[in-house]
Amino acid sequence: MRVIAGTARSLRLKTPEGMDTRPTTDRIKETLFNMLQSYLPDAVFIDLYSGSGGIGIEALSRGARHAYFVENNKNALACITHNLQVTKFVERATVLKQDVLSALQGIHEKEVDVIFMDPPYGRGYEKETLRVLGNMPYVTEQTLIVIEASLENDFSYLEQMGFVLTKEKKYKTNKHIFCRKA
Repeated sequence: MRVIAGTARSLRLKTPEGMDTRPTTDRIKETLFNMLQSYLPDAVFIDLYSGSGGIGIEALSRGARHAYFVENNKNALACITHNLQVTKFVERATVLKQDVLSALQGIHEKEVDVIFMDPPYGRGYEKETLRVLGNMPYVTEQTLIVIEASLENDFSYLEQMGFVLTKEKKYKTNKHIFCRKA
């Protein structure tokens, strides 16, 4: 896995061994960031269920001002720390070593521009995370929330939770859901 574009372009990133994480492939990451590019300059970016940190690092490389990485897997945290050092983004990053729902309470930004989440598939973490995000003062109608999920994952509940679906991009094995607060 590597950084696709920006100031850290082509740098190789370490990924955790084993099946606990699913790093987003370079091709899907490139497609995702082509859609996100206009949101990134000077942005505050949150990478939930960070894994190797590749998504947040890509955001920093492409101009985000600051990124939060939220992960509680020990091996994944070691990869995030290593990758931030290799890309020289340590000063622009905050790594929160805890579960996502607790970490969201500890972020004290006036407004967050982009929140990306790639939780383990099939466990319903997306819905619970959105419930908490809906109550966070830094999540405004301008905040873009992107969820990486399996193709089978149903998001028909978004409207009931106070979110509006703005875009859905399907790939062979998964999809990205883009939404905002209504």
